Amino acid sequence: MDYTVPLIILVARIIETSLDTIRTVYISKGHSNLAANIGVVKIGIWLLSTGLVLSNLNDYWSIFAYVAGYGIGTLLGTEIEKIISIGSVIVRLITRDDPAELIERLSKQGYGLTRLEGTGSFSDSVNVILMIVPRSEQSVLVSILSKEYPDVLYTVEDVRSLKGGAVIFHKDTKNRILGFFGL
Repeated sequence: MDYTVPLIILVARIIETSLDTIRTVYISKGHSNLAANIGVVKIGIWLLSTGLVLSNLNDYWSIFAYVAGYGIGTLLGTEIEKIISIGSVIVRLITRDDPAELIERLSKQGYGLTRLEGTGSFSDSVNVILMIVPRSEQSVLVSILSKEYPDVLYTVEDVRSLKGGAVIFHKDTKNRILGFFGL
């Protein structure tokens, strides 16, 4: 049996589904032009793979390759999205303890932050630290928090748009154009 057609279908579906995953991320980050261009390529590949499957419906390997390519492509697209790390996240840190050491540690790492004092329902006073962090730096920050400050409660959320002149991260980051593409 010739496995050329199922192999073409598998590779095409992996590429197409990976592109679709990345396209969805770019849409959610407000990069509609880039998402549209990726969508054009994605649809071309989809037409190829779907056409091959529909013209070979009696070949179970082709159908299996189509389905398997979707699953593998989703996983691959997710991994590629992690590498690209486009955009920023807002990180909220909440602690009952004096945050001076934490603030100093994070400031030395290049993170800009804002400290607020508040009260909690289970504590008379809490400190809330707000940070806007490039997604490419999120794993470094979470690692520091997990290892060095395990009692600090933190949340991480995506930032859809960001406007303002404040410096949010003052270490050298990737070139903005190359960083946009994850390079």
